[in-house]
Amino acid sequence: MDWDKLRIFHAVADAGSLTHAGDVLHLSQSAISRQIRGLEESLSATLFHRHARGLILTEQGELLFDATKAMIRRLDAATARIRDSEEEVFGELRVTTTTGFGTLWLAPRLPKLFAKYPELNIDLMLEERVLDLPMREADIAIRMKEPSQADLIRRRLMGVHMCLFASQQYLAERGTPQRPEDLSAHRLICQNPRTFQVGAGAALVRELLTNDISSMLMVNNYFGVLQAVLQNLGVGVLPDYLSRDFDQLVQVLPDVQSVEVPVFLAYPSELRHAKRVSAFRDFMQEEIILYRKEIQK
Repeated sequence: MDWDKLRIFHAVADAGSLTHAGDVLHLSQSAISRQIRGLEESLSATLFHRHARGLILTEQGELLFDATKAMIRRLDAATARIRDSEEEVFGELRVTTTTGFGTLWLAPRLPKLFAKYPELNIDLMLEERVLDLPMREADIAIRMKEPSQADLIRRRLMGVHMCLFASQQYLAERGTPQRPEDLSAHRLICQNPRTFQVGAGAALVRELLTNDISSMLMVNNYFGVLQAVLQNLGVGVLPDYLSRDFDQLVQVLPDVQSVEVPVFLAYPSELRHAKRVSAFRDFMQEEIILYRKEIQK
């Protein structure tokens, strides 16, 4: 199959019109139209529905577009590997992790990485959805469970427990709970156990709710929970790694915590030689070592 025709088809399908694709490809509308007709004739299939508002992919067109998207991702990966020199770290690195870990643990440590590699560009994608690394939705993932996808290089970074925290000011004003039952006299700040989050955190919240909690504040991510706790609104369910970075936090009921949540770093095996990937991996390992030393003090 003619790659030039496929490349032009992909641009048209992505842009939704011959005119916009022509702007991207620097080709005339008539030249693009001829290439699309030639591709449709070679496949004996109609790839686009044509109407006044633009072009819409047919079912056959959707199938071909899925294939060309996969090809483009593979080409992007190959290009990135070719461009990575043996001694320099540069270019874009797409990192995905959860909103909580990304905002509260990773982002505050990134200045060290940028200081060492000023030509590295990080695209930090914070969401609870698990992105497909083999399909190049991201280059590196930091996940709160071991990845199950094939063809991934994975490394366990650390273990996290969900615990109870309150601010020093809040405890001075409202007193410190001594037993789980004492939480009934405090506002509990947490994620809704029905929202997408690590299972260990949801299980801990469900357990806490058996204590007849009279006042609650639910937030859909741990960053919001932290901000509410720092504003002295109550006792919050938060990951234990925050205790090193926020001096205002005091852990309450230390025996009440979730089971351990493993934190894994993963990336596609095809990126094992990419210098920007190895630089980020090494940075994470160095920061984890520093973190462990801090919590042992």
